[in-house]
Amino acid sequence: MANEPHIMIVEATFYDDISEELAQGAIEVLEKANASYDRFAVPGVFELPAAIRYAIRSMEFVGGRRRYDGYIALGCVIRGETTHYDYVCSESARALMDLSTDYCLALGYGVLTVENSDQAWARAKRDQGNKGAFTANAVLGMLGVKEAFGLYPR
Repeated sequence: MANEPHIMIVEATFYDDISEELAQGAIEVLEKANASYDRFAVPGVFELPAAIRYAIRSMEFVGGRRRYDGYIALGCVIRGETTHYDYVCSESARALMDLSTDYCLALGYGVLTVENSDQAWARAKRDQGNKGAFTANAVLGMLGVKEAFGLYPR
């Protein structure tokens, strides 16, 4: 339905089993809300902001496509032995926040930043932390805030 939210899910597939679990948690929430969605995969968390920006930019050039009402960024970064973890976490989070504030996006941040695989699974599993569902609920909640300010007409 045209009045229901249309959401872009972007998932970093570096840890594909974890991102799939996060996506399934998010999808369950979106389907209960009768929201439509498109899923896109990117190689890693660092690429999440670019994919969302591509979607925003494409609306300036491609007519007839339905705009996304909200965005869900999913992925996992597990600390390794180098400082690469710190850069990926901070730069991707900053870029997503910049997109959110610069473009008034309802954006759910579902990127797990953890020390090890056990921590990731404790947060990703739908019968435990279910951060995918949490992220989808965050997007839907932010759409409600946008609507209150007249930025999301339904």
